Amino acid sequence: MNYKNRHLEAKLQIYSDTFPALLLTGARQVGKSTLLKHIFGNSATTLVFDPVIDIHNVRQDPEFFLKQFSPPLILDEIQYAPELLPLLKRKIDEDPHPGQYFLTGSQNLALINNISESMAGRVICLNLWNMTHAEISGSGSLPGNTWTELILKPLNEIDLGQFQRTSTDKSIFTLLWRGGYPGILDLSNNVLFDVFQSYVRTYIERDIRRIAEVSDQQVFTRFVSLCAALTAQEINYSKLGRELGLTPQTANRWIQILKATYQWIEIPPYSGNTIKRLSGKPKGYFTDTGLAAHLQRISTPETLSGHPLLGALFETFIFMEIHKRFAAASRTPNFYHWRTHAGAEVDLIMEIDGIFRPVEIKCKSSISITDARGILQFRKTYPKLRHGPAFIIAVVDKAFRLADDIFVIPFDCT
Repeated sequence: MNYKNRHLEAKLQIYSDTFPALLLTGARQVGKSTLLKHIFGNSATTLVFDPVIDIHNVRQDPEFFLKQFSPPLILDEIQYAPELLPLLKRKIDEDPHPGQYFLTGSQNLALINNISESMAGRVICLNLWNMTHAEISGSGSLPGNTWTELILKPLNEIDLGQFQRTSTDKSIFTLLWRGGYPGILDLSNNVLFDVFQSYVRTYIERDIRRIAEVSDQQVFTRFVSLCAALTAQEINYSKLGRELGLTPQTANRWIQILKATYQWIEIPPYSGNTIKRLSGKPKGYFTDTGLAAHLQRISTPETLSGHPLLGALFETFIFMEIHKRFAAASRTPNFYHWRTHAGAEVDLIMEIDGIFRPVEIKCKSSISITDARGILQFRKTYPKLRHGPAFIIAVVDKAFRLADDIFVIPFDCT
C-alpha cells in the first residue's frame, strides 16, 4: 500500500522540534507506527513491544535495554513496557534536547496517567484517529485552510468558493460502509467482513482481556455491537445496561473502556447553565462507521441506501471528520449537542472564543429552510449568546447560502 499523507504530519514536525518526547495515541491499526516511520524513520530506530514476548528483556532490565540504543527512538506500543518510563524521564532530565523519543500507544487506561506522572513537562501527547475522507483521497497534506478552519471564520470572511469538493469515485454508501482504517484501503469489498471480524476478535481477546476485568467476553462483544447501533444518539446508561442485563455502573464502566481504546467518543449537551451542561445526557459516537456497519451486519454498501441506520452513520461520519480535522489543527473548539424536551435539536454546536456555531448534518441532497429549524430554535432560546454563522452539511453538489448567516456545504469538502 502506498503511503497517504496525514493531517497530523505538520503538528508532529513542529512538536518534534520542541519537546524531547512525543506520545502518539490512537486505536489499533489507525497508522501510528506508519506515520512516525514516514516522518522520522530515516533517523530513528524503531522498536516494537509485545504483551507476551519481552522484547530485548526490556521489562526485566529496562536500563540495560536503553544502553543498547541511542536516540532518536520510536518506541511502539509503549504500554507493554511501562518500566521504561522512569528511565526515559531521567534520560531527558540529563539531556533535554528535542526529538529524542517517539512513543505510541493504543490503550490509555493507565498509559496517559503513567506518562503524565513520570514525564510531566517532557512529553507532548497527540492523538491519531482513522483516516479522514481527504486523507483517503490523497489530500491529507494540502496547504492552506481546510473546510473545518473555514467554518470558524467570521461571517464577512466566509467565501463559499473555498469549499472545494474532494475528488472521489466512491458513493456516500461506500464511504460509510468501508470506514477509515488505513489497512483496508486497497482491499476489495468482498474480504472486508473477515477483516473487520478479525479486528473485533483481536480487540476483544487481546486488548480488552489485558486492560480490563470483563468476565464475559461474549456479552462485551454484544455490548460493543449495541453501542454501534446507538451511534449518534443520547446515551442512557440504565437503558443501555438493561438491554444486556447489565447494571448502569457496568454499562458506564464498559463505555469508559471503549473510550479508553478510542472506539467511542461522547460530547456533552449544551445548556445555558454550566451545571446542567455537565449533568445532561451525552451523545455518543462510534469512531469508525465501517466497523459500526460490520457490527450491525450490514453486508454491502448498497444495503445502506435504505437502512434505518443510514442517518446515524452519516452523522457519525461527519462528526468524526470534524473531530479528526481539528485534532490536527492549531485550535480546537468545544463540542456540544443540543436537544429540548419538546424535540428541538441541533446535531453539533462548536464553541470557540465564546462564539457558538451550530451545525446540522443531513444525509439528503435537497436542503430547504425547514432543515434549519433546530438552528433557528437554538438561537431563539439563547438570544444573548454570541452567535456565529451556522452550517448544514449535506450530500449537495456545491456550497450555497441558505439564509443570511446559514450556509449549506458538501460533506466531501477538502
